[in-house]
Amino acid sequence: MAVVQLFNRQKTEQQEFTRLNASYRDANLPVITWDAALFAAVEALSSIAVGLIIWYGGGEIIRGTLTFGALVAFIQYMEKFFSPIRDLSAKYSIMQGAMAALERIFGLLDMEKKGENVQRKEDLPRFKNLAGLESPLETIEFRDVWFAYKDEEYVLKGFNLTIRRGEKVALVGETGGGKTTVTRLLSRFYEVNRGSILINGCEIREIPLQELRGRIGVVLQEPFLFTGSLEHNITLGDEGARRRMKEAATMVGADRFITHLPKGFAEEVRERGVNFSVGERQLISFARAVAFDPEVLVLDEATSSVDTASERLIQEGLQGLLTGRTSLVVAHRLSTVRDADRIVVIHKGEKAEEGSHDELMTLQGLYYRLYQLQFKD
Repeated sequence: MAVVQLFNRQKTEQQEFTRLNASYRDANLPVITWDAALFAAVEALSSIAVGLIIWYGGGEIIRGTLTFGALVAFIQYMEKFFSPIRDLSAKYSIMQGAMAALERIFGLLDMEKKGENVQRKEDLPRFKNLAGLESPLETIEFRDVWFAYKDEEYVLKGFNLTIRRGEKVALVGETGGGKTTVTRLLSRFYEVNRGSILINGCEIREIPLQELRGRIGVVLQEPFLFTGSLEHNITLGDEGARRRMKEAATMVGADRFITHLPKGFAEEVRERGVNFSVGERQLISFARAVAFDPEVLVLDEATSSVDTASERLIQEGLQGLLTGRTSLVVAHRLSTVRDADRIVVIHKGEKAEEGSHDELMTLQGLYYRLYQLQFKD
């Protein structure tokens, strides 16, 4: 509402609202017309049938071949006969809406589940150690990865990257370059078009999805909170996460505002977390990822929504957490990735540069120009 008022778009939005209402009305008119016509037809048939019974039965009563009680009984039988037909006609529009809803529901249920081509650990004899959580993630390798959201419109083009255990690798570059796509492919929200992603030398598609995502903690740029308690939003009902909840909140600095809430961790979270600020929602999302104690931590612009002071506290808290833990950080604020072991610059879906902050600054290439743009003052 505020945006509409600030840009003086009240009249335009009112016209659009009127147009949408008219479109909705026009779409519903045929259904309402058929519904009304069907109901009227059933009522007309019922009335005609009763009229015919009275006309014929009245004549039979006059002739003495039918009693008045029998005539009344016939009329009542006719009413009972038309009663279910009348109910069906009244429910016609409801049935039509239900059929349309069922079509959408069954369409969703019939969709093939992405990434769940392998479900059982016993199906993976040559990958049994990793699938059984008996060995740590040593390497993550993107090997000649090509990916497109739409046919032939490739977001990643021959992308290569190897991440070793305990490394902090940062992905930087222009908006739309493919940084977030890399993290989504690692979590298998999408499948690569060409190339492969390997974990400990094994194709990622051979790993049960539950096992894979159990190893990876993700903090997204736009955090999502569920309606319920704050505790549920951090732990998602997991007992292990519940034991680490307070420690995780302290580590990311979320305890600063949680301790001031009337109910603490039992505080109610309304739909999509509207009763929390953007920064607080991000800190809750951060605490959620840390509480699950993942081997790989993926931060997709995770601190973009918090203030500088909160970001500093998070960075300090994560120092201990990231020690010995693999992390993949997507960032636009280059100041947050200066301490990364390696910084990978992605430009138009390709790896343009790779190295430490000092190495890339010495190179004076794309990273150097991005850094100068942010800190030219």
